[in-house]
Amino acid sequence: MWTPENRPSYNRDKLRYPSDVTDAEWEHIESLIPPAKRGGGKRSISMREVVNGMMYVLSTGCQWRYIPKDLPARSTVNGYFCLWSYNGTLDKIHRALYDKCREQAEREASPTAAIIDSQSVKSAEKGGRNIDPPGFDGAKLIKGKKRHILVDTLGLLLHAIVTPGNVQDRDGGILVLSTLFGQFPFLSRLFADSAYAGPIFNNGVAQVMPELKTEIVRRSDKAKGFVVLPKRWIVERTIGWLGRCRRLAKDWENLNHSALAFLRLASIRLMMRKLCIA
Repeated sequence: MWTPENRPSYNRDKLRYPSDVTDAEWEHIESLIPPAKRGGGKRSISMREVVNGMMYVLSTGCQWRYIPKDLPARSTVNGYFCLWSYNGTLDKIHRALYDKCREQAEREASPTAAIIDSQSVKSAEKGGRNIDPPGFDGAKLIKGKKRHILVDTLGLLLHAIVTPGNVQDRDGGILVLSTLFGQFPFLSRLFADSAYAGPIFNNGVAQVMPELKTEIVRRSDKAKGFVVLPKRWIVERTIGWLGRCRRLAKDWENLNHSALAFLRLASIRLMMRKLCIA
């Protein structure tokens, strides 16, 4: 939380690029970076510079080929980004930072309550047989992808998936919960908006997580204008936090897997800074 006392710790003007990781942030993830493979030549590239390259693309939203020359080559940065997204390195880093953030807040590692919501984003101009196709969200009139996001009561990302925009919130929500694979065994309450109401979502939740009780937080019919709704504001705030990364302003990725990797990388960026500023 921003205060006059900790304001200097938010200042990143002394870094080469504001997106670069600081020494304190690097200490949190350095030990989680996989070592070089055995055999062959020694690793000559700096892993910290590779992470800086990923953060530059994430923060600025630039194309891979526009990575500055003083960072590793785009093929190197993109290669490690793809590798870490497929071999589970990003997931490992994310979970380790999540546990540290929970410990810092004096909370148990596994939350008991969560909030779910979705965000529709427009897709960039792209096409072909080798991409995951977008869909049209009739409720928000957006052709693109939909991010289904599950967060805890601190606003930290628990899990997410990316689907075409025409996937209903309730169907995406069931898919999110069914792919948790027991990561958070003590979840017992889920807060959601009215898009998740009804027997389809309730029956799906009963099958994948029978112990989870869903509570629908509805907006009053008498309310006018913007109203802060209990619990739902937490996930909306998280979407706003993640939206500070310009790579997430639009769906630029050809594959949903890559879009999810950038979403997870944005959450890693958020938690690293939380740990070093608090």
